[in-house]
Amino acid sequence: MAQFKDIIGQEQIKEHLRNALLADKVSHAYLISGEKSSGKEFIAKVFAMALQCERGGAEPCQECHSCKQALSDNHPDIVRVTHEKPNTISVDDIRVQVNHDVALKPYSGSHKVYIINEAEKMTPQAQNALLKTLEEPPSYAVILLLTSNVSALLPTIVSRCVALNMKPVADDLVKKYLMEQLKVTDYRAEICAAFARGNIGRAKALASSEDFDNVKAEALSLLKYIGDMDLSEVIAAVKKITEYKLEINDYLDICAIWYRDVLLFKATHDANHLVFREEIQTLRRIAQRSSYEGIETILKALENAKRRLDANVNFELTMELLMLTIQENS
Repeated sequence: MAQFKDIIGQEQIKEHLRNALLADKVSHAYLISGEKSSGKEFIAKVFAMALQCERGGAEPCQECHSCKQALSDNHPDIVRVTHEKPNTISVDDIRVQVNHDVALKPYSGSHKVYIINEAEKMTPQAQNALLKTLEEPPSYAVILLLTSNVSALLPTIVSRCVALNMKPVADDLVKKYLMEQLKVTDYRAEICAAFARGNIGRAKALASSEDFDNVKAEALSLLKYIGDMDLSEVIAAVKKITEYKLEINDYLDICAIWYRDVLLFKATHDANHLVFREEIQTLRRIAQRSSYEGIETILKALENAKRRLDANVNFELTMELLMLTIQENS
């Protein structure tokens, strides 16, 4: 199904779009910004369906001919702008698929909706070409720009759109979604939710990723015994992680969640709010022997390691420094 009620979180965006539909005050251009996989495409799909729904109203009915066409991505008046070059939306892509097409009246619906996903990939020339349509759009045109990087768009483009910013979805909503829709176990759903940091698409990907399970298992086995390992064993364990497809940042995030659990248990002696509560015996042991300052030092070292890797500092050197810091403080 594809209705506003199927969108997890994003209450402000849902309310804004529903109200625009009910009041018949739909703007000619919207800019939906949010992280990759945060659900921008799904929101655009629901809104486009609602605009074209033969019954009108604030929710697409899912049953009329128009809704069925939209559900199968076959609606003649919902245009998804495509591009052959993977990282570039060219001026020709915009001219042919938007500027020339928008001159033709809707085929069957009341609107023509253009969805430009990854709008940040538009070249400056493509953006300037789009600007012509944004400045003088026909009354039936609605352009939806979806982006994970607003700063890559010209200010003149941004200023002509209604800006809708995606917010992180609350962990409990993410967990509920994973358990109800994907039938994920309670413990796994909690870890994926903690890890996804409010990004529903990322949570779904993690919940079904064997790589994530493997990286988690490797990280936890290292963190449990790092105090008793010598440096060569630690570095061998770190090198193994690079075999997995997930980025090293994911590995560092697992470490950070682990030490946040240690810190939380040390402060509260309550296991209920721990992400890795199934590892309570080990967490208790580490919490007892680590100082508050030591745990804070580790958490800061994890952030520093991320920054260094982003700046292309040598991987082995960065990880050695990190693991030494973890060994000294846990």
